[in-house]
Amino acid sequence: MSSDRVTTDGLTGTAPGREATTGVNVPPGGGGPRRRRQEEPQFRSYYGQPIINKPVWESTDIAGYLFLGGLAGASAVLSAAAQLTRRPALARVTKLGAAVAGHLSIVALVHDLGRRSRFVNMLRVFKVTSPMSVGSWLLAGFVPAASAAALSEVTGAAPVLGGLATAGAASLGAPVAAYTAALISDTAVPAWHDGHRYMPFVFVSSALSSATGLGLLGAPVAENAPLRPLAAGAGLVELATEKLMEKRMGVAGEAYHQGKAKTFMRAAEGLTVAGAALAATAGRSRLRAAAGGAALLAGSACTRFGIFHAGLISAEKPEYTVEPQRQRLDRRREQP
Repeated sequence: MSSDRVTTDGLTGTAPGREATTGVNVPPGGGGPRRRRQEEPQFRSYYGQPIINKPVWESTDIAGYLFLGGLAGASAVLSAAAQLTRRPALARVTKLGAAVAGHLSIVALVHDLGRRSRFVNMLRVFKVTSPMSVGSWLLAGFVPAASAAALSEVTGAAPVLGGLATAGAASLGAPVAAYTAALISDTAVPAWHDGHRYMPFVFVSSALSSATGLGLLGAPVAENAPLRPLAAGAGLVELATEKLMEKRMGVAGEAYHQGKAKTFMRAAEGLTVAGAALAATAGRSRLRAAAGGAALLAGSACTRFGIFHAGLISAEKPEYTVEPQRQRLDRRREQP
């Protein structure tokens, strides 16, 4: 005769294993979303493997591409402003910077793609919903315009066409500086996608920080006065928006404090703070302005490399993919 007995706590006296009951000691209604979340076991993927595929991009190519694109776009905007305010030395430095950085960004992209024909093939179709397609067309228009502006500046030939090229490059400069933020945010990588609301602000401020840093590094003191407060402000905004992005993205923000990402982000913070301080206090000191500009350039590059490596780290760890999904589901359950 069975010794099983039904109590208020469930069925007692049963053997474990296949005869064990489920749902024992669960309050009516499941205990609410908060209790269910606390009682859930920690997530583990099959054999500890990542849930999403880790990006196969090379850090030197793609992180360099992110940095160079921002530098090129912001430099083109500054070159047009320098030309309008009659600062020829600053205009020359920023025009050359925009052209060289633009060419190097394409070189880095093509090197990662493996063949030049792959970049050309991306221009066969224009797809407004694809950041890569839009970015390819932006570069295809920006780099020739920036190159023509720089060539006219250096040789003195065709000044009217050079002025038109400068205006054209400047009109495309802001989108070129910003579209790479959409490019990486439009992925399943948690440390990139979860920061999509703030990533464009980080990239644009970082691009402006690097471009003003280039101007402080290459232009004489007589022409860089407007750059000093602009450089300091851009550097501080870059740091503030990046910290805000980490905080608001939730658990995926932890990836920015691990491995290579942590090293690069710490270097970016120190270099940007030092560069902003030097730029703000440069006065008539050519050496201080140049040192501040170099620090801002290096800090901006470290920011892009840090963001890139944070994405790789977050893609390798399943919890950065699953936990945000659970949090979104819990918020939906708790809504009336």
